[in-house]
Amino acid sequence: MSMNPMDQMNPTDLYLLLIGLVVAERLAELAIARRNTRWSLSRGAVEYGRGHYPAMVALHTALLLGCILEPLVADRPFLPVPGRIALALVLAAQTLRWWCIATLGARWNTRVLVVPGLPLVAAGPYRLLRHPNYVAVAVEGAALPMVHTAWVTAAGFTVLNLLLLAVRIRCEEDALAHAAPVYRSPVPAEGGAR
Repeated sequence: MSMNPMDQMNPTDLYLLLIGLVVAERLAELAIARRNTRWSLSRGAVEYGRGHYPAMVALHTALLLGCILEPLVADRPFLPVPGRIALALVLAAQTLRWWCIATLGARWNTRVLVVPGLPLVAAGPYRLLRHPNYVAVAVEGAALPMVHTAWVTAAGFTVLNLLLLAVRIRCEEDALAHAAPVYRSPVPAEGGAR
């Protein structure tokens, strides 16, 4: 007989524990973001995209609620193989997210804040991808519900997140273009090819 309490828990209990850990992680992110917001604003940061921020908060809250409610209300089964693959993707997404947070340091935020005069970050995952944090968000948003076959939540979040990311990425690109002139694409000479 195993003495490990985890061995005594059923898959649904373990899944709810996972969601609880993700909620705790989100609260930690918000605390970091609040601290970093103060840091950025004290250095003259300009905020972009305030209008879409409430929709982003609502979508991410709905994701977590859907992850909890759908398996319980729809009596979704835990399927071990897809569930473990989804869990591996969630863990990979979390690793990428925290790599982004560590790389950006005080500049990481849930809001679009640009501190004048700071160069663009081109280290860590930002040397590999233009928007690595959004890759993490997209992967986690699709995979987290699928740990316990909450496919309606996964599909709904994915579609709405794609729409929101189209707005968010456009906002960030605009903010970075205004903040860092060297980031702007060069205009080809008249008649020249790109």
